[in-house]
Amino acid sequence: MKNLKKFAALGLSAAMALSLAACGSGGKETTADGTAQTTNGEVDKSQKLIVYTNSGSNGRDAWLKEQAAAAGYNIEVVQIQGGDLANRIIAEKNNPQADMVFGLNSIEYEKLKKENVLDQWEPSWVGDVDMSLGDKDGYYYPIVIQPLVNIMSADLQNPPKDYTDLVNPEWKDKYNILNFGGGTGKTILASLLIRFRDDSGEYGISDKGWEFVKNWIQNGHMEQQGEDYVGNVISGSIPITEIWGSGVLQNQTERNYKFQIMVPEAGVPYVTEQIAMIKGSRKKDLTVDFADWFGSAETQTAWMKQFGTIPCQPKALEEAPADIKEFIDLVHPQDMDWGFVAENIDQWVEKCELEFLQ
Repeated sequence: MKNLKKFAALGLSAAMALSLAACGSGGKETTADGTAQTTNGEVDKSQKLIVYTNSGSNGRDAWLKEQAAAAGYNIEVVQIQGGDLANRIIAEKNNPQADMVFGLNSIEYEKLKKENVLDQWEPSWVGDVDMSLGDKDGYYYPIVIQPLVNIMSADLQNPPKDYTDLVNPEWKDKYNILNFGGGTGKTILASLLIRFRDDSGEYGISDKGWEFVKNWIQNGHMEQQGEDYVGNVISGSIPITEIWGSGVLQNQTERNYKFQIMVPEAGVPYVTEQIAMIKGSRKKDLTVDFADWFGSAETQTAWMKQFGTIPCQPKALEEAPADIKEFIDLVHPQDMDWGFVAENIDQWVEKCELEFLQ
């Protein structure tokens, strides 16, 4: 499988799987930062951890809480969409409400770093994963790779091959665009604009690029809160929608349906979901312990098999089922200047929302 090998080439070197952390026992003592620990040096897992994520939908939050409880942890998972999640963490800077965040991509984490709301740390599995996908300064670490794609109805005839096809009149209101407050919608928007980079243009984008994105937005259907946009693809009412990679695989399994997938020649944006510690938590030792468990090969294998994720843990990736391997082979990454994206994405979104949304 050429693309499975491609993931390995990213630096996902083989490593031994980590075992689940055992519950501690014995008397407790309190550290200087207020974290209760047992006398033998193990953390007290009975303390509640608040975990923020934008990857808790479709049953992920309930599954994670259940599996964490089986490993001895007491967690509360708070699901918030990507752009709103970063803003919430920043808003809570002086009174942090959560201990850990996972699921955001590096664009959002770079904003959090600049706002000084993350702590430096290091997981026990740091040597297992490709740290070129993470943060060289040690604030966030990679756990899952997500190709962002458009899925299409199996019955769709002569399907579009690229976003450039979607602006044609025949596709009017036939494709769903995820809102720009979420990480997937925002990143796909960036992947289109970056095709038209012009350093002398408005926010680094040429006039042609802005005109294309305007037409793409206004020719499509913007996601409405509460609608089943995957169901709309299957029924054919809106036969195309944006979605993240694990969402493709999970919906194919749960709905017993095989989607067509649009694969532009330019590729699709690959984002890496990361995990980080929120500055100000008084349970950092416990939070790191939980992150060690969650990011381990064993847990990431189970996460992959349950939700169709593409793990950064190489041992987990080796155990990928056939549908994940098929998906990896089908798609390929778009060349993205993530630094340029991070610098401009907020202005791009603001312009689109103010000027192009009808």
